[in-house]
Amino acid sequence: MKILVLNCGSSSLKYQLIDMDNESVMAKGLCERIGIEGSKLTHKANGKELVVEEPMPKHTEAIALVMKALVDPEYGVIKDTSEISAVGHRVLHGGIKFTESIKVNKDVKATIRECFALGPLHNPANLMGIEACEETMPGVPNVAVFDTTFGMSMPEKAYLYAIPHEYYEKYSIRRYGFHGTSHMFVSGEAIKFAGLDPEKGRVIVCHLGNGASISASIGGKCVDTSMGLTPLEGLIMGTRSGDLDPAILQFICNKEGKDVNEMLNILNKKSGILGMSGGVSSDFRDVEKAAEQGNHLAEVALEAFVYRVAKYIGAYTAAMNGVDAIAFTAGVGENDKIRRKAICDYLGYLGVEIDDEANDCRGQLRMISTENSKVKVMILPTNEELAIARETLRLVQ
Repeated sequence: MKILVLNCGSSSLKYQLIDMDNESVMAKGLCERIGIEGSKLTHKANGKELVVEEPMPKHTEAIALVMKALVDPEYGVIKDTSEISAVGHRVLHGGIKFTESIKVNKDVKATIRECFALGPLHNPANLMGIEACEETMPGVPNVAVFDTTFGMSMPEKAYLYAIPHEYYEKYSIRRYGFHGTSHMFVSGEAIKFAGLDPEKGRVIVCHLGNGASISASIGGKCVDTSMGLTPLEGLIMGTRSGDLDPAILQFICNKEGKDVNEMLNILNKKSGILGMSGGVSSDFRDVEKAAEQGNHLAEVALEAFVYRVAKYIGAYTAAMNGVDAIAFTAGVGENDKIRRKAICDYLGYLGVEIDDEANDCRGQLRMISTENSKVKVMILPTNEELAIARETLRLVQ
């Protein structure tokens, strides 16, 4: 069975065609500048690359170009689009209604639309992608895989905020967590790779990149995760502040004459590693280079990032009364040996021991703890597209 996986942004569309018989990627690509002058499709398959510069006023035209590329005599990988059995869509927010992935119907689309307020940048684009597929490929089932469903297994003590309960009842204000598809994939694969009990394996996943989050799961079911109502809560990130005293917002607003919307823009786009480093960069590589050249603020920013990750690992170990495996994933987690080692240096109390030689790698599935380590520590590259394809297959078989 061949499944098309789509990740739609407001002006972009990423895709992969996956053969589920062996879970191999047959083709992948990106549509850029949808609805903007200079639209472009970049399609890769069989070691070849096709670039098409053609107007894409809407996602419908983008999907049509993707279909055309997939059946192209030279660059295509299928003879006819009828070979595509289903389409899996990454959808950011499912609110409190969806606790798992679901086949799309009019009620599902209505709920995605209702969640526009919770995911204003992503949900409208995700819905456009679904409706474009319905128009371009009538009769082919569409599956919505929500980024928030992984966190829906959290208990109330973990997801409720200590604010008047009426706000949860009125507006569904709670902790949802994000990067959910990545956490679902990595936590499940970590149990297999480490040979843990599939029902009781306690795993902490460190999804570390420009956006960063940590999850705790037992048997692949989330018991806590660091992001909240929005992706702003939790770890220090590339440009996001992560956890802070909310009174800081009022204080700065009063001192600087800003409103709360301006402050949230600062916390989302001008804070984190970028803000702490004094504006050096949101890219960890640039900040590391500045630190090596003696920039004190850059050094502190990197230390603070590592410290926050280590604190969350400690908290989640307590939440699960222990941990069996820790998995590092995403851009920084998979590729930054210095940050991995620095984080694990805090974890001696757990009996964590890192094999420096094994840790000296980038983007490889690898155990980096020693045989004597009481906790198994690994690098486990994430694969959100495969996770979406697996969920889609499960629902359409």
